[in-house]
Amino acid sequence: MESNFEKKTQERAVLVGLNADCFTQAQTATDETLEELEALLETAGGFCTGKVLQNRHTPDPHSFIGEGKAQEVRMLVEATASTMVIFDNELSPGHIRALEEILGVTVLDRSALILDIFAQRARTKEGRLQVELAQYKYLLPRLSGMGKSLSRQGGGIGTRGPGETKLESDRRHIRERIHRLEGELEQVRQVRGVQRERRMKNSVPVVAIVGYTNAGKSTLLNRLTGAGISANNRLFDTLDTTSRQLTVSDNLDVILSDTVGFIAKLPHHLVDAFRATLEELEYADLLLHVIDAADPNRQEHIAVVERLIAKLAKAGTPVLQCYNKADLVLPEDIPIGGDIISMSAATGAGMEALLTAIEKALGHSRHHITVKLPYSMGGMVETLHSNAQVLGVDYTGEGIVVETVVDEILYGRLKNYIIKEC
Repeated sequence: MESNFEKKTQERAVLVGLNADCFTQAQTATDETLEELEALLETAGGFCTGKVLQNRHTPDPHSFIGEGKAQEVRMLVEATASTMVIFDNELSPGHIRALEEILGVTVLDRSALILDIFAQRARTKEGRLQVELAQYKYLLPRLSGMGKSLSRQGGGIGTRGPGETKLESDRRHIRERIHRLEGELEQVRQVRGVQRERRMKNSVPVVAIVGYTNAGKSTLLNRLTGAGISANNRLFDTLDTTSRQLTVSDNLDVILSDTVGFIAKLPHHLVDAFRATLEELEYADLLLHVIDAADPNRQEHIAVVERLIAKLAKAGTPVLQCYNKADLVLPEDIPIGGDIISMSAATGAGMEALLTAIEKALGHSRHHITVKLPYSMGGMVETLHSNAQVLGVDYTGEGIVVETVVDEILYGRLKNYIIKEC
């Protein structure tokens, strides 16, 4: 009874996709991407009343899917008492306007739906700034074609965010707002840069967790660091980046950073807006690519993440493929290799192997030592502050006692002054 009531009160949407010969893989719609669109709709709080996949050589210049198919969708909308139609493809302003006239209901595309979910999920000031910037950049070229979407304020999916009065302002006002948001996010980027320089100065490696949305990244961060962040079984549950210190071994501490989940056909407005957050990938020393081992579309989703890693991370950054949820599949369903970890963040299985792989992947061996330096070597203290992790300094009558974590090169230089090695 409760389930039926929820379906009656939820936003009801028909999902439509176009598979055109002229589209790239990132542009086209398939049965699998429509299934993902349905999951996105449910995440946004809606209910799918039907799906339509149209095959054409090229998009129709007026109605995108063709007049006949558009009329079929209209009849499905009326038969299911749906309140909107959501397209799996990106629509132009002209297509949105024409389709709303034909269908008689609000028309959104995949990007608008994802933006709506982000608007719901963002919690921190930084997250809200990034989402608002992405929404304005998406809406600016579409103002003349938004039609029914602009006539409703706070009326459900697709209406969260800047609001009706702002969207009806002239383009100059919106451009000014975009400029201000970009300025505020630049300040965020500068703050991150200072924090990053401090980490580099203290020689603390950065390990970034990446992966397809809902692969288990937040669960892994919680398992390793006890971060206590929300980790639910839904798409884009985490938007706001969380960083925690992780002790990998006696000789290695790292900063472990969660990142927003990737998804096929992720709107470029979001990638641009979340640049301050995604910069962590560019400066990361190691990437943990979390993969849902039980995902039926696992290979396609791995390819999506690998393309974004190639675009956002610096060349040559080592990557560990972490096949999460391994407890839900047979052992032979997970590939074997030196950079592959079979694990379950939910149960804790494979965590020791992961920590060992992290230490190995970061390359150089590190040594946790305490040295006693003569005062004539006072300059070495500054060298350690700049090139190692200094845990403590004590100026005694017999010399300068420094507890530090160093690499092989500094270890060799300091070997004769070591008084304790962990």
